[in-house]
Amino acid sequence: MGDGNSNTANRTVSTNTKSNEKPEWLQHYNLIGKIGEGTYGLVFLAKTKSPANRGKSIAIKKFKQSKDGDGVSPTAIREIMLLREISHENVVRLVNVHINHTDMSLYLAFDYAEHDLYEIIRHHRDKLGHGINQYTVKSLLWQLLNGLNYLHSNWIIHRDLKPSNILVMGEGEEHGVVKIGDFGLARIYQAPLKPLSDNGVVVTIWYRAPELLLGAKHYTSAVDMWALGCIFAELLTLKPLFQGAEAKSTPNPFQLDQLDKIFKVLGHPTIEKWPTLASLPHWQQDSHHIQAHKYETTGIHNVVHLSPKSAQYDLLSKMLEYDPQKRITAAQALEHEYFRMEPLPGRNALVPSQPGEKAINYPTRPVDTNTDFEGTTSLQPPQPVPPGNAVSGGMGGPHGVANRSGPRSMPIGMRMQPPGMGAYLAPQAGIGGGMNSGNMTMPRGVAAQPHLRRKDPPMGAGYPPQQKSRR
Repeated sequence: MGDGNSNTANRTVSTNTKSNEKPEWLQHYNLIGKIGEGTYGLVFLAKTKSPANRGKSIAIKKFKQSKDGDGVSPTAIREIMLLREISHENVVRLVNVHINHTDMSLYLAFDYAEHDLYEIIRHHRDKLGHGINQYTVKSLLWQLLNGLNYLHSNWIIHRDLKPSNILVMGEGEEHGVVKIGDFGLARIYQAPLKPLSDNGVVVTIWYRAPELLLGAKHYTSAVDMWALGCIFAELLTLKPLFQGAEAKSTPNPFQLDQLDKIFKVLGHPTIEKWPTLASLPHWQQDSHHIQAHKYETTGIHNVVHLSPKSAQYDLLSKMLEYDPQKRITAAQALEHEYFRMEPLPGRNALVPSQPGEKAINYPTRPVDTNTDFEGTTSLQPPQPVPPGNAVSGGMGGPHGVANRSGPRSMPIGMRMQPPGMGAYLAPQAGIGGGMNSGNMTMPRGVAAQPHLRRKDPPMGAGYPPQQKSRR
């Protein structure tokens, strides 16, 4: 119960009846402090007490209740329903789900990761003053694609890929292993019952694909590949590729400045190269005269400083293809020539790339020891995390550290009444288990999910065969 030693997500419910008592499940942890706060709640660092796993670092994500105090965000429900069904080295692992009967507060416990790409990029840009070495960039990207290929093979779109949601494990068995985090906005997209746009465009604006910016009613896993292309460029340059100013006048405003930033680099899209462009609402309506505006193409190679003949450029340009039907898939990208060239990618992305090269010590995140799970305070000053930085639960960006600069994801903004406890405590579904295996009564607006096919990584998803082991 809550010891971080389970291969599947266990469910634990507190049995206390008095609101001023500590929940029973909390007795299994030593709370270190708060490490993040965002739109959906708080994130805490804790250590397990169980003899078998004593001292293991766990990230505990507490979801805020609805404004009315009578329900939890569907973000939490969807995250649990997805994460309890999937298992992959490059995807975060949900360890436990805890619920307090007294106030229906919900806590998700995850394996703890020491770093995230946001902090790695910022450390190189602001502290070290030099770029990330080729081996690390290639290893980070390969593992990201490996995890994303697994998700897409299981009909899952992440929909909020950005550096702060990409975690990297610290010292230990999984040192340097990438974990895709924050599944609060992820969706099953197999045979959707309605257009995915009906539940809001949620990708953070700097990483949002052009079809979303132009009002596409239906979209696919190609939106994740665009976001990954933006992250690839950011790993190479240490700054966001398309850093547009976000319009916030209405719930889902037209993002003209973001499109302008994209068009200035990639050039003006044409119907000849992107046939379905003409059917996209914002292009069709042309209320901002984007059709007539002409751009002199800067060229991605001039911004990222790559040779147009290089394998890096070829892969990046295929990720940033305007037409989503032509955009490279994660499976195709894993087989790209870029990953067959030296330096070859490895499982530990943080080891030195050359013999004798010194390893980089990335900073740890401060822990606010003044706040506990119940919001009370102590007199202890904030401390750095003893190795541990990023939250495998993924509350980065708008779901995490409040003082990070950057655009927001667009929240779903929907609330639901808490279902019966059986929905949360349903037995772990096995292979082929349904996403609604607990006979959960789905509230209005939350569609029943199709069965998830948990698949092993497809052929070709192993590290390039000629690669030497790097650990």
